[in-house]
Amino acid sequence: MSFSKNSIPNFFKTVDFSSIVLFRIAFGAIMLIEVFRYFDHNWIARYWINTPTNFPYWPFLSLKPLAGDGMNYLFIALGILSVLMMIGLFYRASTILFFFSFTYIFLLEQTRYLNHFYLIILLCFVMIFIPAHRSFSLDALWFKKIRSDYIPIWCLWVLRFMIGIPFFFGGIAKINPDWLAGQPLQMWLSNDTDFPIIGRFFTEKWMILILSYSGLLIDILLVPMLLFKRTRIWAFLIGVLFHLMNSKLFTIGIFPWFMIASTTLYFSPNWPRVLFYKILGKEIPQNSCSIAKPTTVVVLKSEKRIVAALTIWALLMIIIPLRHFLIPGNVSWTEEGHKYAWHMKLRSKKGKGRFIVKAKDHSFIDTLVLSKQLPRWQYRVAITKPSVIWQMAHLIKRGYAKRGQDVAVYADIKARLNGRPYQQFINPEIDIASEAFPVWKADWIIPLSTALRKDP
Repeated sequence: MSFSKNSIPNFFKTVDFSSIVLFRIAFGAIMLIEVFRYFDHNWIARYWINTPTNFPYWPFLSLKPLAGDGMNYLFIALGILSVLMMIGLFYRASTILFFFSFTYIFLLEQTRYLNHFYLIILLCFVMIFIPAHRSFSLDALWFKKIRSDYIPIWCLWVLRFMIGIPFFFGGIAKINPDWLAGQPLQMWLSNDTDFPIIGRFFTEKWMILILSYSGLLIDILLVPMLLFKRTRIWAFLIGVLFHLMNSKLFTIGIFPWFMIASTTLYFSPNWPRVLFYKILGKEIPQNSCSIAKPTTVVVLKSEKRIVAALTIWALLMIIIPLRHFLIPGNVSWTEEGHKYAWHMKLRSKKGKGRFIVKAKDHSFIDTLVLSKQLPRWQYRVAITKPSVIWQMAHLIKRGYAKRGQDVAVYADIKARLNGRPYQQFINPEIDIASEAFPVWKADWIIPLSTALRKDP
């Protein structure tokens, strides 16, 4: 199957490589910083070595941390792999190993779910298939046959798409009654009145609503503005200010810096090369341009497979964040469909309660307070997550089974969402330990019935 020169699919034209090279370097550098942070804060021991139990994601419920110093060695390996990706040495193998290692760490503990960790996994998976090592890398220096100053434009657009997904769906998620009423932002910002310039107004409802609606509009409109040359620089500056403000107000680690670096992908593909030559005071080579150049006039079978794979990937990235609309109930309350949907900083949720263990032969009843069973960092999240409550119930049942006792486990747990009064969260009449894992919908979650408190 052939096409005329003018009808060649845009996906397989080529553009300047330099913006993707810069992204590869930034990705590796930020991952290296994250590894250092884990060692510096002693988080490895805290989360995987000294904790009594971990709560892996379904369907990897049997996953365990590496024994002994294994987790420390794994993070050292992640640091080395970050450097290898950054300098482009054994890039493909390094990216694959980083993807599987980071995904393994992520899957070990669902009480530490962070959207930017999920984004890192997705981007790392995509980068496996992007030949980001063919320019300005040791691979290109040593293996000259792979060297190129140009890359198929689909590589750039799939990265842009992945960066745009959290923004867009983060904005869609903000179109909910609580956020539009200024919650939970009002609760959080009331303690940050020392924030420069505007902090003194954080106790005013009008300022909270301005920030709530501004955040919504920025999430939805930032990427479209980045796509157009006339609004691109303004969108980038707004994005930088937005991320710096988030970094100051919230504890969100590397995420703001990662997103600032990533949004540079929306500039012309050759902008780093142009900037480099301007700094050196040299004339920009004529062959350095951001205009796509055709490589072939024939659509190959491999190119058809790439288009098919990209289409499937795009559909997954769109469908997964929307799945919670098919599940009844408030997603911030039930948690059903909450993960992988880019619901970022949308709720303040607290819980309290206990497990009641009853012997099936009616010989005894025990009460277990969850706050005494888990570390504080784990407990405050676990008590509000039905999937973790289910896992805890089954752990309790297995513990009694080892002693030869057959028991039923009930969860008497209450929770509150965005400042609402506490209400019953889990049905205390249902034996959670006899229920199947709530892959889709759990009948033992009591629907949210309390209304958002009105301002006095």
